Amino acid sequence: MYYKNISYTVSHAFLMLFMYLFLVHRYPKAKTAGICFSSFLSLCISDCLKLNIYQGSRICYAVVTVFQILVTQLTGLLISRKRDSRVLFMGLSASNYVIAGSITATILYIWTENMFITMAGSIVVHAGILVILYFRIRDICLCYQDRDSVKGWWELCLIPVFFYCGFSSLVYFPYTLDDNPQNIPGVILFILTMFVSYVVVLRYLQSESERAGIYWKNVFFSSYIKGLEGQYFLVEQSERNLKILRHDMRHYFSMINSLLEQGEYDEIGKLIEHVNAISDENKIIKYCDNLITNSIVSHLLERAHKSGVHVQMEAAVPKELPFNEYEFAAVIANLLENAIRCAEKFEVKEKCVQVKIDCTADHVLIHIQNEYEKEILFDEQTGLPQSEAGHGHGIGMQSVQAFSDKIGGNIGCYCEAGIFHMMLFAKI
Repeated sequence: MYYKNISYTVSHAFLMLFMYLFLVHRYPKAKTAGICFSSFLSLCISDCLKLNIYQGSRICYAVVTVFQILVTQLTGLLISRKRDSRVLFMGLSASNYVIAGSITATILYIWTENMFITMAGSIVVHAGILVILYFRIRDICLCYQDRDSVKGWWELCLIPVFFYCGFSSLVYFPYTLDDNPQNIPGVILFILTMFVSYVVVLRYLQSESERAGIYWKNVFFSSYIKGLEGQYFLVEQSERNLKILRHDMRHYFSMINSLLEQGEYDEIGKLIEHVNAISDENKIIKYCDNLITNSIVSHLLERAHKSGVHVQMEAAVPKELPFNEYEFAAVIANLLENAIRCAEKFEVKEKCVQVKIDCTADHVLIHIQNEYEKEILFDEQTGLPQSEAGHGHGIGMQSVQAFSDKIGGNIGCYCEAGIFHMMLFAKI
């Protein structure tokens, strides 16, 4: 009886420690630690019911087990900044990691029947598991919890659920491992399988995320290069036209002198307007001071012009930005491309997109608005518009959300009087 009480207490302590370390906290450290300690006391008190007061009662064992599961998972949801399937996955996984340490204690007690060796071994195994997981997968877990663009992990939650049910049927219910010690080799292999499965799955998710990130960076740089090529072509063309204009200026001056002698002042005005028009046609448009953003905007506005979409651009982006300029330009590209794609489908309405970008050392504001014809559906979880292409699309908006989260910004999307508004604002 003493062995079980101490073993369960040790397991609950490591369970709450795992929760504390592997979840992104909603509250300050002291308050989070207080909540975890309160849950630890609740688990220990409930253990007294099934181990001491109502020892041997299957009903009490089942009720207390369900209660402890609820306390554990609700603790994770309470202290975590995000309350979704990813937090539930971590809470269920914590139960599995801890139950693996408890099973190790049971095996040691069966083999040695020495409580001191059993408890020492249990603490060593629990600590070893925690340390290994801390260095192997903690960063991955915290990273995925911080990403609002990551989809739900409801399917992944089945992994710890089935492992937990498997452990319970092999070790605790309906027969304990003390009654069937011949199951020990199978249980050990089951524990190893669980650890390998978790590491493989999380590493796979990380590699897929990195692969997707590399893909979208390549797409962005391809767009950036096209923008630079377009600007280079415009510069070359303007230089050629200005050379021709300089060559013809002496003829224009001769014409002006001749018209002055004849008193044809109206014709002189028309001639000057013609020269000014030629100069304006060959002027390089500079939308903002930031080279990367200007290149992307130039490329997309060229596409908009070919599609008959008029873009009213008001951009104030300095040369130096307080965040990654490539990520910022990718956000502009995603939002502007979506607006242009929506407007270029119109057949009757005027194809117009309004863009305002205001970026300073203190804040950043992006406001893009365009008319729409089809109803726009919004995701219930993120509040972002859903892609018309269906599942697997809408990655651009997820990229915008990820950038907003990174700089501590807020995204607002709404429809008003037939116009879709997309705003991103952040204080730097």
